[in-house]
Amino acid sequence: MSLNITVIKDKILSENYFVLRNITYDLTRKNGDVIRHKREVYDRGNGATILLYNREKQSVVLIRQFRIATWVNGNADGRLIETCAGLLDDDEPEVCIRKEAIEETGFEVGAVQKVFELFMSPGGVTELVHFFIAEYTDAQRTHRGGGVDDEDIEVLEMPFAQAVDMVKSGEIRDGKAVILLQYLPNETGMMKYYTKSQLAGPVISYISDKSIR
Repeated sequence: MSLNITVIKDKILSENYFVLRNITYDLTRKNGDVIRHKREVYDRGNGATILLYNREKQSVVLIRQFRIATWVNGNADGRLIETCAGLLDDDEPEVCIRKEAIEETGFEVGAVQKVFELFMSPGGVTELVHFFIAEYTDAQRTHRGGGVDDEDIEVLEMPFAQAVDMVKSGEIRDGKAVILLQYLPNETGMMKYYTKSQLAGPVISYISDKSIR
């Protein structure tokens, strides 16, 4: 049974980068009572995100960038370790996430697998995020990555087990990344867990190759 919603007022407060609306509506409960709500809704369009993984290396590719909203809310340096992501704009989700993977990580991946789509902050943000995973190889890194001109993105390759440990320690706090890291073992067999002393090489490697355009 659907709820009975009556919109009383729908006012646009801002149309700068995205659209902020003030909505007043009446919600009729099952027992017939009517409750009036006033809410601000932020419409920023829908998005897509992807976690790249390598089964042979038992590794994943994440990114790190400055996020102003986290800085405002107490994240000391404002930087967040995340999965590659972007807004759809006028693209289909799969087309969008392939573009974002190249721009942000430098990897031109083959097949991508959509796993689900989720509302990430339904109390006030309209965005629906499409979640993908894809296997990568070193040979697929055809671009430098790092984002477009106004972005400053670090590309991180790390053991899957270490990424899981970083979720537990609070070093990874991006909801998209946490969800996909938890999902990955069920779908791909990425289930090898190592102690830090067992990890070969650096825990996190910064992917950089000046020979790549």
